[in-house]
Amino acid sequence: MHTVVVGTSGTTAEDVIAVARGNARVELSGEAVAALGRAREIVEALAAKPEPVYGVSTGFGALASRHISPELRAQLQRNIVRSHAAGMGPRVEREVVRALMFLRLKTVASGHTGVRPSVAQTMADVLNAGITPVVHEYGSLGCSGDLAPLSHCALALMGEGDAEGPDGTVRPAGELLAEAGIEPVELREKEGLALLNGTDGMLGMLVMALADLGKLYTAADITAALTLEALLGTEKVLQPELHAIRPHPGQGASAANMAAVLKGSGLVRHYQEETAPRVQDAYSVRCAPQVAGAGRDTMAHAALVASRELASAVDNPVVLPDGRVESNGNFHGAPVAYVLDFLAIAAADLGSIAERRTDRLLDKNRSHGLPPFLADDAGVDSGLMIAQYTQAALVSEMKRLAVPASADSIPSSAMQEDHVSMGWSAARKLRTAVDNLTRIIAIEMYAATRAIELRHGLTPAPASQAAIAAARAAGVEGPGPDRFLAPDLAAADAFVRSGGLVDAVEGVTGPLA
Repeated sequence: MHTVVVGTSGTTAEDVIAVARGNARVELSGEAVAALGRAREIVEALAAKPEPVYGVSTGFGALASRHISPELRAQLQRNIVRSHAAGMGPRVEREVVRALMFLRLKTVASGHTGVRPSVAQTMADVLNAGITPVVHEYGSLGCSGDLAPLSHCALALMGEGDAEGPDGTVRPAGELLAEAGIEPVELREKEGLALLNGTDGMLGMLVMALADLGKLYTAADITAALTLEALLGTEKVLQPELHAIRPHPGQGASAANMAAVLKGSGLVRHYQEETAPRVQDAYSVRCAPQVAGAGRDTMAHAALVASRELASAVDNPVVLPDGRVESNGNFHGAPVAYVLDFLAIAAADLGSIAERRTDRLLDKNRSHGLPPFLADDAGVDSGLMIAQYTQAALVSEMKRLAVPASADSIPSSAMQEDHVSMGWSAARKLRTAVDNLTRIIAIEMYAATRAIELRHGLTPAPASQAAIAAARAAGVEGPGPDRFLAPDLAAADAFVRSGGLVDAVEGVTGPLA
């Protein structure tokens, strides 16, 4: 099994995916264990002094003015975990919780938190045992960390609360720890606070969204090319010289992808043989690289933000190399929240332009000779009429999900925490948006492949032929009389979601961007 070694200098997106989705094992490096030990010595020295130090010998948030006597400090750390584990609503997905736990361990291992090495090792042991704390949808404002979600994870380390075992059954966390031979942690000064103060949930969801969107943008370039072909459009707008004079990297990449898919097509520019030739294709076809390209560039910016956050140690207070323990605001989720919202906007626009292309394929007045709704016997058959309704409903929801969460702030903790990021909420809605975008692209693929097959006597591009053959082999049915359509759409969704569409096309074109 793949093993991810956690050191003091952060982690990578690939490691997050490996742990969250691939169940990779986690180990602490010797360097991390040594750094943990040094930072802990500093915290214990401060705890022994009479002067109050935030998070070590004081209360938290609006209660930070109270000095806590030594005999109450262990109770203080337990209490902050128990009281902050106040989430509500549906359970969060297993992969999100694993990413959250791993990223918290990443910061703990940096040596800037003052947590004992034994606590960090327990965090790794819980991940390796396949124990996943129950975390709820609601409870994070994305500031002072993803407090409630992280608290539910810390609660499980203490042997309290509920967790999902490796068999998928939810049981008391204490039972699962005992069966795995893991001793529950007994928190000491600062440790409870250090387990809660991070952007780990929103960051984990950002990393996974970027991985998923990277594949979806390639799939969207393919479906845009298929639609252009089905509409007998022109590929001349994809010439690299045109994109070189507006040198946005994403735009050039999308245009190159579409051109590669269309190479050798007998359908493109067929409009020149019509009695009423078109001068230009519609925006949804002609401007596909510009819209998808802008989304690609948005992803590049979001990936840069993610890489910086993955290299960060996010906690409050932090232990600095010179021995100071300083309060700070690095837990604020604004940098991550903004790009999560930005990605949702870009994804909504990509879904919107894909839906407009699908609608054009189904409209006999704009499809250049295709049957109404791509029906077998229009009037008797409705064809893909309601498939477009479904796609439109998904696009409508994506537009609502594109409303920024990070533009909102609700003060908390008696106005001590008076400006929050709402980054967790931005991440949660982005996950839904990515899911919907997959379905939208699948419906365009379903319509475009059917439309190409209805262009009798014309030869599609080799890459298009490969896409159609792979789709049909995957259970995505082709043209014919009306039938129960939901299973076809589900098969199309599964085909796109699995990467089957991209794999089929790349088998002809070679790797796409």
